[in-house]
Amino acid sequence: MNTSYQKRLASKILRVSPKRVKVSDDKDVGEALTRNDVKHLIVKGLIKKVQKKGTSRVAARRRLEQKKKGRSSGRGKRSGKKHALTARKDLWMRNVRAQRALLKDMRDKGQIDTDVYSSMYRKSKGGEFRSRKHMLSYMKDKDMLKTKKRGDANA
Repeated sequence: MNTSYQKRLASKILRVSPKRVKVSDDKDVGEALTRNDVKHLIVKGLIKKVQKKGTSRVAARRRLEQKKKGRSSGRGKRSGKKHALTARKDLWMRNVRAQRALLKDMRDKGQIDTDVYSSMYRKSKGGEFRSRKHMLSYMKDKDMLKTKKRGDANA
């Protein structure tokens, strides 16, 4: 029994492609000639609309779960320029705050005097040092650190 005519009519009624129309092998379907007959068959359930296939979100959810753990965030996954993830200013602030904390600590412990502290503070603000280690090596090269003598009580 050929039901292509009913299938085409049903697809127009349901406003879907004929590929998405499922027609049962019932004799009533073959006898339906008008749009009204086909509508009654749709109501009866002899002609059905097939659900569209969607995109599965399983893989996407799994990927998101891993990203929350910190995975998949290597150099190859980063888009944008070098400082897209952390701004240059944030890096600078982190660096300068660490240098200032070191200077303050050294001054309080008496490893450097106030003149050295203030000059190094200004240099740090000007961005002269890459890191704390760089600043310390600069201070050692210029003999800015106070050396403890053998007879010192603090030694």
